[in-house]
Amino acid sequence: MSVNPNIDQISPNAQLNIANSIKNNWQLDEVKALYALPFNDLLFKAQTVHRDNFDPNEVQISSLLSIKTGSCSEDCGYCPQSARYDSDLTPEALMPVDEVIKSAKLAKDQGASRFCMGAAWRSPKDKDIERVVEMVQGVKALGMETCVTLGMLNDKQTAALKEGGLDYYNHNLDTSEEYYSEVITTRTYQDRLDTLERVRDSGINVCCGGIVGMGESDDDRANLLIELANLPKHPESVPINMLVKVEGTPLSNTEALDPLVFIRTVAVARILMPQSRVRLSAGRKEMSDEMQALCFFAGANSIFYGDKLLTTDNPMSNHDLALFDRLGIYSGGSSYA
Repeated sequence: MSVNPNIDQISPNAQLNIANSIKNNWQLDEVKALYALPFNDLLFKAQTVHRDNFDPNEVQISSLLSIKTGSCSEDCGYCPQSARYDSDLTPEALMPVDEVIKSAKLAKDQGASRFCMGAAWRSPKDKDIERVVEMVQGVKALGMETCVTLGMLNDKQTAALKEGGLDYYNHNLDTSEEYYSEVITTRTYQDRLDTLERVRDSGINVCCGGIVGMGESDDDRANLLIELANLPKHPESVPINMLVKVEGTPLSNTEALDPLVFIRTVAVARILMPQSRVRLSAGRKEMSDEMQALCFFAGANSIFYGDKLLTTDNPMSNHDLALFDRLGIYSGGSSYA
C-alpha cells in the first residue's frame, strides 16, 4: 500500500477530531487518505480516538462455540463448513442445549463475558430458532452476554430471538460489495444488508465486520469499512478477521496479507467507528504477539478466546492471558447494557 508522507494533503473532513462524534457519511477519498497516512501518524490518531471512548488497557473477551457444524449449502470461498468443499471437516448436528450451557459455563470460568454461538446454516428453520432461544436463555442465566450467528433471518425469527433475550446478532458483510461476488455467489450483498436491517429494527445489537486477506484490493478494504461505518447506526461490535487459509477451500492458496495492512485496517476501523468494540477474530493464531500488541494499540479492544474459533484453531487461553499480563491489559465487559 502506498504511503502519503504529507498529512496536509489529507482532506479536511478526514482530519476532523471525530473522537466524540459519530459520522455516517464517509467517502472513499477520506478513508483512503486515512489508510495512506504514515504508520505512526495513523496509529496515533487511532489511539487518540480510542482513549477518548474506551479504557485503553481493557479488552473484552468473547468465546465462540460452533453449535451446528458443516453441511452448509453456501459457497463462501473461505469457509470449510461449506458442503461444496472437501476440507476434511466432520459435520455435526445442532448440539443439545445442556451441552451448550456447559460450554458457556466453562468459558465464563475462563474469563469470557460474552458467549457466541454459531451455526452453519444459510437460513435457520423456525424449529431451530426455538432451540437456539433455549440456549440463549440458559447462557443469560449464567450472567453472560449472548450472541448468535445463524445466517439469514426473517422477521418472525428475528422477533423470536429478541423476545428470547438475545443481546447480539453477528452477520458479517465479509468484504466490499464490489469484491463480494469473487468470494460468494449463493447469497447477495443485499441479502446481508436486509438481515442486518431486521436485526437492528428488532432492537438487537449488531455484530458485523469482515475478512481481509482474501485477495481484495486496498479500495475493497476501504469500501468494506465505509459500508460498516455508513450503516444507520454503527455496529456495536466490529470483528476484523484475517483470512485463515483452509486446505480444500477456494481461497486456500491466497497470497498472505502484509501484517501492517491488517493493523492499518484495525486503526481505520477504530477511527471510523469510535464507539464500537473492534474485535480481533479469525487469524490470531497466525499473528505474532507483537502484531497483536500493535492491533490493541491501533484500537482493537475485544478478542475471541479459547482454542477454537468455530472450526479453526485459535491461540490457547493461557497464551492470551500471558500476553495480556505482558502488555498490562485486563479483561472487562461490554460498554453496552
